[in-house]
Amino acid sequence: MKTFVSGSYPTVRMRRNRADDWSRRLVREVRLSADDLIWPLFVVDGKGVSEPIASMPGVARLSVDRAVEAVAAARDLGIPCVALFPYTDPAVKDEQGTEAVNGDNLVCQATRAIKREVPDIGVLTDVALDPYTSHGHDGLMRGAEIVNDETVEVLVTQALVQAAAGCDIIAPSDMMDGRVGAIRAALDEGGFAHVRIMSYAAKYASAFYGPFRDAIGTRKALIGDKRTYQMDPGNTDEALREVALDLQEGADMVMVKPGMPYLDVCRRVKETFAVPTYAYQVSGEYAMLAGAIGNGWLERERTILESLTAFRRAGCDGILTYFAIEAAQLLRKG
Repeated sequence: MKTFVSGSYPTVRMRRNRADDWSRRLVREVRLSADDLIWPLFVVDGKGVSEPIASMPGVARLSVDRAVEAVAAARDLGIPCVALFPYTDPAVKDEQGTEAVNGDNLVCQATRAIKREVPDIGVLTDVALDPYTSHGHDGLMRGAEIVNDETVEVLVTQALVQAAAGCDIIAPSDMMDGRVGAIRAALDEGGFAHVRIMSYAAKYASAFYGPFRDAIGTRKALIGDKRTYQMDPGNTDEALREVALDLQEGADMVMVKPGMPYLDVCRRVKETFAVPTYAYQVSGEYAMLAGAIGNGWLERERTILESLTAFRRAGCDGILTYFAIEAAQLLRKG
């Protein structure tokens, strides 16, 4: 337990250390840097394509060639890692999410191209079936049920094709029971022991995912909701159980999603486990801030940096954020 120095005004004047820029910097407890940022990117078929996403102002789906250029710019700003998500042609979606295990799908194409052209940046790939299923769920369906064990078998194959394409981090976001252990065992057996796992360990059934579903084309397709496998927003003890299980199964890093509404969960995870802990500033958080900024209700630069600093203050080692490029530019300017 921390012991606080006793004292009172006027002997103690808290404003003294706030009086100058140099003194504020000298006593700052938490710092944000480009090293703390992971930039999510949406990839789409085609060449020379940049498709704006209406519900995410300033964000676009990029064809692989454009994505490679964008990743090179991110690398030059000091961003250490990008996360890839596909907009899958509805014509190739089916109930089984077959395209997820195609070694030449959009994510695999983009991974190979990035690792070839920008090898010194990390590539994180999402493992879940929702971008590929006609029903929009993260797993396979039997009637109205999202089945667990059969889904895990497909996720293992999906992880292996992504690892073969050259990804550095596998990020299971599906919230199926036992998937981290199954993926870890398959990666190790398949010669991919070096590939890390960042588990979406505490992923909540949140209202903040809507713009992301627009970006990958699943909002209108989604049948029902995801509350039978994603977490109840009222629970935090359950989040600790999920994190403990994923670490036991071989996760190298864990994630809390969404971010800002769950900073208390981030703090509990970091204090309990002392492992690399990340948060996703999700599409709804981004759209909310970007919309307010666009309307002149919030100051752009300060809002971006303050919102990201909050994650670091809560104990996060890094943040997945659509503001990553702009934040890195601001941090470089000082």
